[in-house]
Amino acid sequence: MSAEDLPDAFAAVIGGLNRLIRRRVRRQMAVPPLRGAQAELLRLVESNPGISVSAAAKELYLAGNSVSTLVNQLTAAGLMRRETRSDDRRSVRLLPTPEAEARLRAWQERRAAIVREHLELLGEDDRAALAAALPALRRLADSLREEVTAE
Repeated sequence: MSAEDLPDAFAAVIGGLNRLIRRRVRRQMAVPPLRGAQAELLRLVESNPGISVSAAAKELYLAGNSVSTLVNQLTAAGLMRRETRSDDRRSVRLLPTPEAEARLRAWQERRAAIVREHLELLGEDDRAALAAALPALRRLADSLREEVTAE
């Protein structure tokens, strides 16, 4: 493969892997799936309990009103709760509900099991190549994140 073809081939493979993994997990989950942006916000709130709507919007590169809409949807579904900040009554903290935490944990466990199952089907050389590529993939993700943050 030429260096010129690498960006398109890489993006296609990564995008395809994400779609296939999501589809497999969704098929095996008993609850209705969340839309991508809902799941992203829920994961962010779980890893940053108490985050504000504006900080979540900045982190997800979304407009504040878009995040507010997602918060309303997730709150109505019983997956997120708002808590008024004691130091600023106009601002709220976003928190996951126990149901959301259980749902995310089940999703992550199922996703890991699917990937593990398919990694085990690969040969040792392929698994070693994937492991060796992880640092470069992290650097690529960091570079993309820095670029988006600078905008």
